[in-house]
This record gives sequence, C-alpha cells and structure tokens, in this order.
Amino acid sequence: MTGENQLVDASLRTPDRTPGRTDRTPGPVRRLAAPALTLASVAAAFAYVGTVDPNEPGHYPVCPLFRLTGILCPGCGGLRSAHAFAHGDLATAFGANAMAVVGYFGFAAFMALWLARAYRGRPVPRLTPKPQYWWGIGAVALVFVVIRNLPFGSALAP
Repeated sequence: MTGENQLVDASLRTPDRTPGRTDRTPGPVRRLAAPALTLASVAAAFAYVGTVDPNEPGHYPVCPLFRLTGILCPGCGGLRSAHAFAHGDLATAFGANAMAVVGYFGFAAFMALWLARAYRGRPVPRLTPKPQYWWGIGAVALVFVVIRNLPFGSALAP
C-alpha cells in the first residue's frame, strides 16, 4: 500500500470524535424522528379528511372500480370511515368500512410499539409474516368484498 492509501484506510477505522459522545448510537431525538414524522403525517392526513367531508360530492374522486362496475372494493368507504373515525364516531366508521377501522387500530398498535422501541433505543419492529398469513389476509379481504356486495351483506357496504 502506498502512503496515501494508508491514510485513507486509517481514516475509515478511526472512531467518531464528536465531543461528549463516546458511542455511535443516535440520541433520543434522532431515534424518535422517523416514528414521530410518520405519526405526524398520518395525523395530518386524518385532520384533512376530518375537515373535508367525503360525504359531500366533488371533494374526492370516486372509486374507479365502483364507477365502472358498481362493485365495492375493499377500500370503498375508507375515506368516509376515516372522516367518522377522526370525529370519534366509531360506529359510523365501522359501518363505512370495517376493514379500514381494523387497519386504523393495527396501525395505532404498530406506532405505539415503534415509538416505545425507538425511545428505548431498540431496533424498529419488523413485520415479516409468513406467506400463509398474507394469503389469509387476502382471503379475509376477498370474503369481505364478496359479502359486502351481496344483498345480505349490505350492513358492510358504505
């Protein structure tokens, strides 16, 4: 190795010399930044949907699947559900889109876990379900779509 390469290699091995820091772990502000910004973004989206009523025509686009075929997709009623959820009306939110409400609570649980782990300096929780769980979620969504589009499942339609 030449002298120039030795200097470059040596600089890669030197520890961080930031004053007051002896380790390389990020501080609490940096650890909490990603979950806090994610939570703030979702809160802003819910605030917008809570303010701009999706029940009023013309504010949001119509579901293309519903417009072309008349079939309710798993997401149909999701904005109405979010609007009702933002206003604290859980029954109306569940009536507009039950799967969305389950998703809201699942997201809230994940965010609580992520914030707690970030605060303690633990790694980000990883959602790595096995393929059969993904197939199960898809089957539940398919059953939800079929039932909400049948006459006896009209309670699940928005």
